[in-house]
Amino acid sequence: MSHEELIARLPKVELHVHLEGTLEPEMAFELASRNGVALPHASAEEMRAAYRFTDLQSFLDIYYESCSVLRTEQDFYDLTRAYLDRAVADNVRHVEPFFDPQTHTTRGVAYHDIVSGIRRALDEARERDGITSKLIMCVLRDLSDDEAMTTLRTALLDEVPIDGIGLDSTEVGNPPSKFIAVFDLAGSMGLHRVAHAGEEGPASYIRDSIDLLGAERIDHGVRCGEDAGLVGRLMRDKTCLTVCPFSNVALQVVESLEDHPLREMLEVGLAVTVNSDDPAYFGGYIGDNYRAVTDALDLTEDHLAELAFNAIVGSFADDGRKTELLAELKKATD
Repeated sequence: MSHEELIARLPKVELHVHLEGTLEPEMAFELASRNGVALPHASAEEMRAAYRFTDLQSFLDIYYESCSVLRTEQDFYDLTRAYLDRAVADNVRHVEPFFDPQTHTTRGVAYHDIVSGIRRALDEARERDGITSKLIMCVLRDLSDDEAMTTLRTALLDEVPIDGIGLDSTEVGNPPSKFIAVFDLAGSMGLHRVAHAGEEGPASYIRDSIDLLGAERIDHGVRCGEDAGLVGRLMRDKTCLTVCPFSNVALQVVESLEDHPLREMLEVGLAVTVNSDDPAYFGGYIGDNYRAVTDALDLTEDHLAELAFNAIVGSFADDGRKTELLAELKKATD
């Protein structure tokens, strides 16, 4: 079996994708027209041509600008449905997407409209396509801990459930310690906890996310190699790292896919996974990431199977669903 065939067959689990980051320029213009929003670009092609980033902040500036077209429950449903259609094509079998309510509530969008639109699409995907999911609400680390707490309390009171809390946005200068109280409350209410760490921020942010926030998974984590003791700990604890190769290149965390530490991380025993992050901006969805990194790093069939295995085990799916997915993986690799 060729690598291409194996990648197509693998039952994929995506653990690091921001729904707002799946907003393709064509949909942005459709929603802008629907909602009477003016965009700074003349066309989808011009918007896509502007996706040349020098770091995380240069991406976030455009990302938040594009999010202005998302206004209604239907908008968030349509956004999520479009992502899920692509996920079906990539044989994604379980997904744990992020959403950033603070990006929208500050513009007057009701939290309930955001989460109900997303959840409606996820529920339909389970019934229609067999894709299971867990929904993770992220708080923006460049805003205050008080604002994050208000957002969490709003989510906990809403009738539409979430499954976890995450921490994203500008990493440098916004350490995990800023959000201890928020994550403590989330944990006490039974929510899963994850955090972006070790992308642009130092390896110490990975350690602090685990120790101070109770993070069960680390999103990105590619700078863990700066701390040998941390690498040993992540290996022993089998802490899942949701790595996003295209993102790391686009934001110049690494110079090229050939320079990416993914293979080294796998071979030392880290529980690495492959994900798309913000695929509308970074050049491709999860299948594209799998194919490109396989070529760039000369990954083997065993590497590919391990990546898929790590994602299944590292997910928040229940034990029964994990058993089903592991059986699908065995069938795909036999």
